[in-house]
Amino acid sequence: MESYIKPLEIRWSDLDPNFHLRHSAYYDFGAYARICFLTDYGLTTSVMQQGRFGPILFREECIFRKEIKLGDDITINVQLLKSKEDFSRWSIQHQFIKNGDQLAAQLIVDGAWMNTDLRKLTALPEHARPSFERMPKAENFEWIVK
Repeated sequence: MESYIKPLEIRWSDLDPNFHLRHSAYYDFGAYARICFLTDYGLTTSVMQQGRFGPILFREECIFRKEIKLGDDITINVQLLKSKEDFSRWSIQHQFIKNGDQLAAQLIVDGAWMNTDLRKLTALPEHARPSFERMPKAENFEWIVK
């Protein structure tokens, strides 16, 4: 798969007092797009609950480049930026594209999988790997070899 692009609809409640997208909305939209990808490719919350695992984040960072305002045509492009071969640790980038061609922001998250019973980090279960493997890789994707 080359890309996973999700259209976004900016709502009045997503705006700040300056009438552009509030900073925390970028993080909310990033989470929404990641979960949409996982769900679309079979790694649903039900699968995670049954398998007793779920994603966690260590870091989120957003670089803002262009204002996003109510009425702008916005898509978010989700790509795997880095990963261990067993997908136990990973980084995902989210590119917010404005009006078809302008990079408005880039959100990067570093995460892993947690065993929800033991509350400890774990590798992604074998049965779930094909879903996560389908995430498009960024142009500068790299495997983590630690």
